[in-house]
Amino acid sequence: MRIAEILKIKPGITALIGAGGKTTLMYKLAEELSTAGSVIVCTSTKILEPEGLPVLTGESKDEIVSALQSRRVICTGTRIGNGKLSAPMIGFDELKTSADYVIVESDGAHRLPAKAHAAYEPVIPDGTDRTVLVLGADAFGQPVSEVCHRPELFASIAGAALQSTVTPEIIARVMIREGLGDRLYINKVEDARAAAYARQLAAMLDMPAAAGSLIREEYVCLR
Repeated sequence: MRIAEILKIKPGITALIGAGGKTTLMYKLAEELSTAGSVIVCTSTKILEPEGLPVLTGESKDEIVSALQSRRVICTGTRIGNGKLSAPMIGFDELKTSADYVIVESDGAHRLPAKAHAAYEPVIPDGTDRTVLVLGADAFGQPVSEVCHRPELFASIAGAALQSTVTPEIIARVMIREGLGDRLYINKVEDARAAAYARQLAAMLDMPAAAGSLIREEYVCLR
């Protein structure tokens, strides 16, 4: 089963938040959804400019619609140097009416598998239809200080120490208290140990959850 089907991604805006594989998930969703319609990938924060996709940097909706007539997937954003893009110049409300699917990376995590969110995070566009919270299973069993973006904040929310080992219970505490996302995807589940941790975490949360490996393209619905 495809990850877009498991996460129940429908036409409209899908925001990806959290840590541990948002960018990879964005492009995998775009690949899968392109068989059903046109797709725009972009960010509300910052991403690296993708290779192999046309990148539109203007503010013309007509330009975007025209590009999607010849390519099923495009990227749009504002170049800010160092090979990075920030949010598009065109509004997300217009992007939503330009393509069947708009996938927005709406969070940053400095390539770490888990994070706590500052007051100004995540940057979820108005009109978002689905918000997927992403976590990297490689955070489990590691110290908070080493695998969590904003570790002090993470520890504070979890009621744990910086040296504490990341467990499903600690992750669940942070996710419940932050109350972000309407669906969870646990990435980098590459062995039985990670799968067990993922099942434990899903059982503690009151939201649909899936787990798997974007690299191996293997996924399972947990609840």
